Formats: sequence, structure tokens, C-alpha cells
Amino acid sequence: MVDSTNALIDRFDRFVITTHTRPDGDAIGSQLALGRLLTKLGKQVLMINADSPARNLEWLPGADDLVIFDGGIAQREEIMAADVIAVVDTNTEDRLGTLGELVRNAPAIKLLIDHHPYAESWFDHKYVSETASSTGQLVFEIIEEREVELLDAEVATNLYVAIMTDTGSFRFSNMSSSVHRVTATLIDSGGLRVEDIHQRLYDTRTLGSLRLLSASLATATLRYGGRLGYIVISKHMLQEAGADRDDTEGLVNYVLSIDGVEVALLFFETEAGTKVSFRSKGTVHVHDWARSLGGGGHRMASGAFVRMDVDHAIKKVISLTERFAGWDSKGADLDDLTPEDRSYLSTLMEEKARDTR
Repeated sequence: MVDSTNALIDRFDRFVITTHTRPDGDAIGSQLALGRLLTKLGKQVLMINADSPARNLEWLPGADDLVIFDGGIAQREEIMAADVIAVVDTNTEDRLGTLGELVRNAPAIKLLIDHHPYAESWFDHKYVSETASSTGQLVFEIIEEREVELLDAEVATNLYVAIMTDTGSFRFSNMSSSVHRVTATLIDSGGLRVEDIHQRLYDTRTLGSLRLLSASLATATLRYGGRLGYIVISKHMLQEAGADRDDTEGLVNYVLSIDGVEVALLFFETEAGTKVSFRSKGTVHVHDWARSLGGGGHRMASGAFVRMDVDHAIKKVISLTERFAGWDSKGADLDDLTPEDRSYLSTLMEEKARDTR
């Protein structure tokens, strides 16, 4: 597949690269690295998304070249004139947001570079591996097939961020010795200072984000005998904390860190409904759970959007636990956190606060 993907790149000159709404590190890192590669090969490149990257990704090399789709005629014409539209880190029209319909209906060849399952059928060429740690790993393979000299500091930084963020800083089960070898190549080729990258990604929290962390942990609830845990973030909590949506990233992992919790959920209230984040330690595959609600993702990390208020969304999602986790419904009764669990979560919060000082 990598040979045919590189042949496609060589054959055409005008490229558009896009990714999913609310792009994460893998999405933006892969997009910027691919854009840098194509530019170095003399291609005409437009990198355009429906949403801006999160604050902690704005520093990435090449991020200033990202264009946010405004629906204007000039942008539409440039997209329609492309030879190839590359979609990275997502495989459905709806995840492209306001760009979805335009991208799907454009006359260009649709190239998919992704590691998620269940791709829609409208892509013309796919470079996909569900076993890859990240889309960034796949972009690395495309570049490596050409020549490793193309891995300059800009490309290496973006791919390192892509892989690091989608592997939970190299701790998730999608890590392997081969992925560590990829990151070693990136560090050496790009002369990367990994401590600086980590600091710019994770040590930029605001005071509002810490207040939101405190408020969200106060909602922590365990069910099914402590095997399922969840937290809730309401619009009011966000406003009271002086935080924004970016500050919700990663909060669900605090619940997953509780001893005995196998599945963690975060319910985030929006104007249109409730966003649900699913995380698993591996014993339960949450992808099908999220997919049953119109979402998707991976076996251990997925998301969905439910057009219900928070209370009804919680009831709906948890009502599916027996079906997708296989746990006896007798354990579904509310089971508050023990004092020990609350103390542990409080300690985590305090440690994070100290780390950001």
C-alpha cells in the first residue's frame, strides 16, 4: 500500500489535506507532516480544517499555514481544483464537519490515511492500518519509503507529537518495540528535545482548567461494583471555572486511573446535546459501544455525541453497559466513590496543580 500511495503522490501536483473536527495531536501532527513532505516535493498544498487546533498544539511547526474553512467561494474553488484530497485520522464525512460534503463531492481523488476501522466507501485510495499506533506512524512509513532525509526537524516534531499523543505518552497498548524504533528515528533525524515537546504539550494548563478538574472530579461516580466510573462536565461548570472546551481533554483518564475501574466515561454538556468520551483499560472494547450511539474510535478510546441532555445521556449510555461490557445489570446501582478513591483523585489533582506551577 505504501508504494501505491507514494506513486499517487508523485503523479499529481495539487493537494488538499484535511482532518477531523476538534483535531487532536495525531490529526494535526499528521496533517502538518504530510503537508511539509508534499511542499518539499514541490507540490501545491492547502491544509484546511473545519476547526482550529487546541491551544497546546498551536506551536507546532507549520501550524501558521493551517487554514480554517469559512465557506467562502475562494476556498471552495481551491478545494474543487485539487487533484488529490488527503483525509487523515478520520474516515467519515460527518467527522469533517462543515468540510464534509464539499470534500466528498469534489472531483479530486480522495486519499485516506488512517488507523481507525469502518472507513466509508467514498475514498478512492486508502493507506490504512488498524494496528498502527497512530496516523502519524503511517505518515512516517510513507516518508521512510521515499528517503529518511526528508525527516527534517519540522516533520520529525509533528510526527513525534502525533505518535506520543495517540499512545498516551507511549503507555497505551498500541505501543510496541517497532513504534519505539520509529520515535527513535524521529528523535535522531530531527534532533528533537523531547523534554521541550512534552512541556509545550502538557505543561500549559490555565488556572481555569485546574478549577474545572476539581469540579469535575467532585462528580465522580462508580457503578457496576466499581468497574465503571464516570464524571460530568456541565456548561455551568465550564463557565464557573473560567475554562473552555480544550480544558476537558484528558480529564476522563483520571477516572480510568482508579483501581478497579475498567471503563471510564466523561459526559460533557453542550448546547446541542452531550458529548461522551469512552476509555478502557482493555478488558472491554468501547468502540462498538460508541458506534451504537453514532460515534466511533478505537477499542480502548472512543467518543460519541448524544442529542440528549446530560441526565438522559447518562441513563442511555449506562443502559448499554450489559450489552457491550457483558456485566450483570444487578451491579448497575449507583455506587459512590469510597473515601479512599476520593482521596486518591484529590491527590492526583494536587499533583497536577504542583506540576503546572
